[in-house]
Amino acid sequence: MDRRRSNPREPKVAADAKATSEIVQKKKPVFVKVDELKPGTMFHNLTVKIVESNPVKAAIRKGARSVRPSRIAECLISDETGCILFTARNEQVDLMKPGTTVILRNAKIDMFKDTMRVAVDMWGRIEVTEPATFDVELDNNLSLVEYELVNVP
Repeated sequence: MDRRRSNPREPKVAADAKATSEIVQKKKPVFVKVDELKPGTMFHNLTVKIVESNPVKAAIRKGARSVRPSRIAECLISDETGCILFTARNEQVDLMKPGTTVILRNAKIDMFKDTMRVAVDMWGRIEVTEPATFDVELDNNLSLVEYELVNVP
């Protein structure tokens, strides 16, 4: 009797090999504007200019082991529809220089003190790109709008 044919994993291996040989069509990213951002949403792609970048002194937690201190900067980012604060962490701080145009991929909206902040975690990406041609809109700051969580029965 041939043992290879009686192996229950053989059909699965063949199916996996077939699946990896097929070409996967990638979707084109959908870019949104700053004024379209809503609290608690994620998976946003944005092209924005950095208006300003302010380093934040990290708070030292009591009882925490001394690990490498994290660098944090609050950056005001904007496009032609509005502006919002972006929280840059660690190596992201180096990319967020005023006047730079960046593409934020897979960004999410975090809430901090009832206001919106944009963040890019380990599943996202920040790419420095060529300077954008649009003029920034500073009058529509979405980080100045306070939200309140209301439970509806």
